[in-house]
Amino acid sequence: MSKLKQNVTAADWAPSSWQRHEALQQPQYDDAAELAAATAELARLPPLVTSWEVLALKQALDEAQEGKRFLLQGGDCAESFADCSSPIISNRLKVLLQMSLVLVHGLKQPVLRVGRFAGQYAKPRSTDSETRDGVTLPSFRGDVVNGPEFTAAARRADPQRLIRAHAHSALTMNFVRALIDGGFADLHHPEYWDLAWVEHSPLAAEYRRMVAGIGDSLRFMETLAGPIAGFTKVDFFTSHEALLLHYEQAFTRQVPRHPGWFNLSTHFPWIGMRTAALDGAHVEYFRGIRNPIAVKVGPSVTPERLLPLIDALNPQDEPGRLTLIHRMGHAQIAQALPPLLQAVRREGRRVLWVADPMHGNTEGTASGYKTRRFANIRSELEQAFDIHAAAGTRLGGVHLELTGEDVTECVGGARGLTEADLARAYKSMVDPRLNYEQSLELAMLIVRKSAGAAAA
Repeated sequence: MSKLKQNVTAADWAPSSWQRHEALQQPQYDDAAELAAATAELARLPPLVTSWEVLALKQALDEAQEGKRFLLQGGDCAESFADCSSPIISNRLKVLLQMSLVLVHGLKQPVLRVGRFAGQYAKPRSTDSETRDGVTLPSFRGDVVNGPEFTAAARRADPQRLIRAHAHSALTMNFVRALIDGGFADLHHPEYWDLAWVEHSPLAAEYRRMVAGIGDSLRFMETLAGPIAGFTKVDFFTSHEALLLHYEQAFTRQVPRHPGWFNLSTHFPWIGMRTAALDGAHVEYFRGIRNPIAVKVGPSVTPERLLPLIDALNPQDEPGRLTLIHRMGHAQIAQALPPLLQAVRREGRRVLWVADPMHGNTEGTASGYKTRRFANIRSELEQAFDIHAAAGTRLGGVHLELTGEDVTECVGGARGLTEADLARAYKSMVDPRLNYEQSLELAMLIVRKSAGAAAA
């Protein structure tokens, strides 16, 4: 296999060239003119991110590939328009800041924070339709496509929702940027990140001891050297699954002083497992944008399938360009992951390996809830560290579905949630998310496993 191939050129790629390929997981719009009008309006609207932010993230991901950073990527399974509110956005940011503080303290290296929000409004579905009491309607595909209510009007794929998704993403981005620029992420004031509902969490005391220790160290350094730059703000980036290609095409722009095309709807788009076919529309679209990109890799992927995909998406082996997010399931990772690690290492390809211990561990309960067992999530993550260590590769990040709300969607964890607890506060419209306690517990687990891997 040729390791390096030709650059993408204007002759063989354009933002619309994906339309010549099979596009899976796309809504069926019933009015082509309405869709064209909506995407034309999107193309006139300002972008959500800038090219220099995108390139800064690519540089940081290069450092993560070199083992100098750890990637923390987390947020909602699928955002909803109704949740575009200051408490929900700030709580989500608080959880990621707290987790990153635990990781920085324990890993002794910078943490790259990437939120799964400001654009995560679409979700792939296993089936195109849903039947209830003899009535069949299109599946709910996220607020960017249709509504969750089981009516013909709500389940219609509405192009105007594309414009609403941009507006809600812009509101989210604006608020997150304002919080960070206003000192919300100031390490001198981690009390800003407290979540009132977890005051009596079993993990709260350990976390506060850690914060106190960091505060003492910070005050000591500033006593000696004066105020130190870098503790009042953090770099923060956004990501979403670039599922709806009409939407992504509308925000694929050229900018002054930088060649090529940038997807300016997000810093870090990814391809889901269901849409990663080598000859498919999503791979065709992704190969032409300059953003750093990621691909979800499931247990059915073989080296013979993965290596050509890497060649297609990163033909020049660019630093920081490609992240592979493995999501195998706790029962399959030991068998499915090692051959992939060995093949990529043998070919000498530059990738960042990230673990998603969520998506391979989803199951249904007898009462009808979709859930994930914290023990299985933990097991997959622990195995991932061990498998990478054995293969001589490095697990450089995690990809998690989480929330700062008091939800009961994943069973187990520090508070020992059971299936009976799911009915108390199950709020997700699609996939179950970790709550604050479970997220913080995973951050502490990462620190312990990383320390063990380093010692070995």
